[in-house]
Amino acid sequence: MKLIKARVQNYRSVEDSGEFEIGDITCLVGKNEAGKTAILSALRALRPSKAQPFEIDETIDYPRRFSRRFDERHPDGEAEVIRTWWKLEAADVAVVEQRFGPGVLKSDGFQVHFGFRYEEDKRTWEIEVDDAKCLEYLTGKHALNATERNVLHGVATGPAADKALSALSERTQKQEALLQEIKKCRESRFSLGIIDLLSARQPRFFFTSHFERMSGMVSLNQLQQDKQQNNVSVGDKIFLSFLEYAGTTLEELIAADRREALKAKCEAASNEITEEIFQFWSQNNALEVVIEIDSGKPSDPAPFNSGIVADIRIRNTNHKATLPLSERSAGFVWFFSFLAQFKQLKKTESNAIILLDEPGLTLHGKAQGDLLRYIVERLLPDHQVIFTTHSPFMVPMDRLNDVRIVEDVISFNQRTGRPELKGTKIHADVLEVSDDTLFPLQGALGYEVTQSMFIGSHTWLVEGPSDILYLQTLSQALRKRGREGMDRRWTLCPSGGIDKIAPFVRLFGGNHIDIAVLSDVANSDRKKIEAVKREQILKAGHFFTAADFVEQQEADVEDLFDPELFAEILNAAYKPPAAKEVTKDSLLAASESERIVKKAEALFRLMPSEVAEFDHFAPARWLLDNPSVLDNDAPAVLTTLERAEKVFAAFNALLSNK
Repeated sequence: MKLIKARVQNYRSVEDSGEFEIGDITCLVGKNEAGKTAILSALRALRPSKAQPFEIDETIDYPRRFSRRFDERHPDGEAEVIRTWWKLEAADVAVVEQRFGPGVLKSDGFQVHFGFRYEEDKRTWEIEVDDAKCLEYLTGKHALNATERNVLHGVATGPAADKALSALSERTQKQEALLQEIKKCRESRFSLGIIDLLSARQPRFFFTSHFERMSGMVSLNQLQQDKQQNNVSVGDKIFLSFLEYAGTTLEELIAADRREALKAKCEAASNEITEEIFQFWSQNNALEVVIEIDSGKPSDPAPFNSGIVADIRIRNTNHKATLPLSERSAGFVWFFSFLAQFKQLKKTESNAIILLDEPGLTLHGKAQGDLLRYIVERLLPDHQVIFTTHSPFMVPMDRLNDVRIVEDVISFNQRTGRPELKGTKIHADVLEVSDDTLFPLQGALGYEVTQSMFIGSHTWLVEGPSDILYLQTLSQALRKRGREGMDRRWTLCPSGGIDKIAPFVRLFGGNHIDIAVLSDVANSDRKKIEAVKREQILKAGHFFTAADFVEQQEADVEDLFDPELFAEILNAAYKPPAAKEVTKDSLLAASESERIVKKAEALFRLMPSEVAEFDHFAPARWLLDNPSVLDNDAPAVLTTLERAEKVFAAFNALLSNK
């Protein structure tokens, strides 16, 4: 059976999402705090994976602004949270008809819903069953003759048949067999018997988020205690899933007298997952996972100083060195952890519906594309997948019909001017939503166009995807203020760096394409820039560097941002601990380089290991999703917008006579 539609109500930020269709893959796109996670959590609550118990809690999850009005809003005493629509497949119908006869289902669809204060915490099914056909089939199955059938004259339901047969002082063997068959159904109701059959076949919901990563080092003895106390961390749960996939258990590892054999099992499992990763991981193919199982050493920190310790490490075959899993890129660790969970899921719940909350958030844009390909090629053949994102690189551009826009809707009362909260809504029509909510989809469309080489007649070359996101966001912020943003005739395109500009212009310059360049500049690049200008492959005055718009010799697009604002963006994007929060002063002092990205790189090398490594894309991705940071009139914001406006004015002037 397949989930085809859903509706979420009365849950956290969701007052009523409206009905939204669900396909083989469903992508929920929206800003942070729009309610995307709440939608997944409500779905998950309907039938969570056996390995992931999950319950909704009225005190925590019922919308706070209505908590004192529960009885008023729900006079029947129940508050529906999730309603789902399902379509039966041929195999499901066959199971029902084998037990109750052909044609007993009036439709191949049914609904299931659940919420707060439901009777005995039960899910409610709505399915149309022909009771008369069920009874007729079972009567024929047990070959009751005409005399034996007389007691059922005018009876058409299971409970009525149960009552009539039970009332007989004596029953024939066939009548008794029919009665016992009817009693196998809960309350002797055929619809409940069918629901029990289908419920066992209904997919469960498996949930994972970008925060869930496998522990890099595990004290097996401590984990055994945590299991007994039902206090296992998320990272350790993933480790346990990995052990199950490897064909062993925590207890077996601890009790083993030949640990080498168990280590071999773990290594075999990690090798298989590693091979799977590198069919889709294009960032670095020189990595492999190594499992080391040994006794704790006295000088190690507790609890790793005694008992048995499993150490998961990543070997770089190019550098001939290993590092703890926790010190590798967060993106790779998440990808490995997800595959470990998924491999075990395949062994236990082969038809689960997979819910992914912001998958691959820590991955580079290209790696996010790899992950999207993995979802399509590996997950979709056997699973429906519903995932949330605010990254343009995770939007399936070849399946836009499967994209749903999630928006936290706020309207304003025309009479009082006060905001009226509508809560989280889900739209299939992107024209219904605000520009801010649509922005990730716009970014995805723009990136797809440039990657497909459908270059516009006026192409503005920048170095990379992060520059596109920065310029688009700054342009939008300026336009909201009625100031000059980027002329809509420009098509932004990533060139890949100064070395790629000349080949690009040669490739497309003969097609009557108007090309202009905004390049990052370091002292080491000046000879390259002069060489491009000397070759005269660009029109005079069509080559700019970021340094042309800031008072620096070296600059990147990031240097358009005031350091105070860029520090704010870094803190929001990476969430360092309070003691390590980035300030304007700490950023400026981090490096002698003029370039703010070099200062950020130097500063982040001193961050704790749990803070992700600095890269160009993460701050741009955060700004893309949080453009409202540019809406205030703080001096740092005004300085940034003034610099950006100079850039747009210079490039737009190139089009003045077009």
